[in-house]
Amino acid sequence: MKGLILSGGSGRRLRPLTHTSAKQLVPIANKPILHYVVEDLVTAGVVDIGIVVGDTGDEVRASVGDGSRWGASVTYVDQEAPLGLAHAVLVAGEFLGDDPFVMYLGDNMFEDSLERVVDGFVESGEAARLLLARVADPSAFGVAELDDAGNIVDLIEKPADPPSDLALVGVYLFGPAIHEAVRSIEPSARGELEITDAIQCLLADGATVDHRVLDGWWIDTGKKDPLLACNRLVLARLAGTGVVVDDEAEVGDSTLVGPVVVGAGARIVDSTVGPSVAVGEGCRIEGSTVVDSVLMDGSAVLGCRRVVASVLGREAKVQRTRSADGPADDAAVDLSVLLGDHSVVDLAGGVDDARGWDG
Repeated sequence: MKGLILSGGSGRRLRPLTHTSAKQLVPIANKPILHYVVEDLVTAGVVDIGIVVGDTGDEVRASVGDGSRWGASVTYVDQEAPLGLAHAVLVAGEFLGDDPFVMYLGDNMFEDSLERVVDGFVESGEAARLLLARVADPSAFGVAELDDAGNIVDLIEKPADPPSDLALVGVYLFGPAIHEAVRSIEPSARGELEITDAIQCLLADGATVDHRVLDGWWIDTGKKDPLLACNRLVLARLAGTGVVVDDEAEVGDSTLVGPVVVGAGARIVDSTVGPSVAVGEGCRIEGSTVVDSVLMDGSAVLGCRRVVASVLGREAKVQRTRSADGPADDAAVDLSVLLGDHSVVDLAGGVDDARGWDG
């Protein structure tokens, strides 16, 4: 069985961060989301993996390499534009051949075991097996309609009147029949080849389309708030309520409230960090409080009372500029930001005497 990871797309919902970085490489608990996806596939016994890439392909190649660190073999498939999930299957046809495969969206994460999802698929003769999750607002997703026997009879993309609360999760299992289906469909109104249309072709031909429903959480990390929610969940799984600090990090006169992970070369001084904070390699936090945030490698928070629910790109900086006649106290202000790589935010204000940070 092969794996196909979709790692193209423009990441519009995470801009400005994704102006300079692939959304699939944003870290969760200090590890790129895409690496979790590769690990999931390898753990499930899928080691022949294709990764569909677009404009950020060079960055993805540099991060994942040939897959050998996971015991996998990775082939890269170039997609000229993000023209839909079915288009990704189309352009990956040569790599996939007639082998059954798992298609996994590279910015999705879920709690359940992928092994349970793929178990028995190759022997089943099914044309497809879909992963579903119950959601509060199914109108925002592709939704599966089931008959009284629990069989999928229809798939509707973002329905105004959803027939169920079962949304399509970004994991699909396919047999070779999907290739003829993706070749037979036309672009949708938004100009994309929709995988739901291709699966509808399978259903119309009488093919077996099975499904599994998730027991645990599932998160599409394409927006800031879901990304931070995923970071909280993974940190809790990784560290519980504890703190994981790399041996090469420096922590002085500070309080870390778990779960927190701190990468190599990070420096935390005169600060309170956590809960639910991932501090990347080479970050600096000085004279500040940081809560529920992701700090990517080399970013800094300097002299800020409270930075909350924030994502800082690589080498980004939030600092309070020293001002002799500025306000003495900004304690009532919680700062929440989403910053792209190398961004700088200067906050006007006086010196925080309690922390002693002097710029």
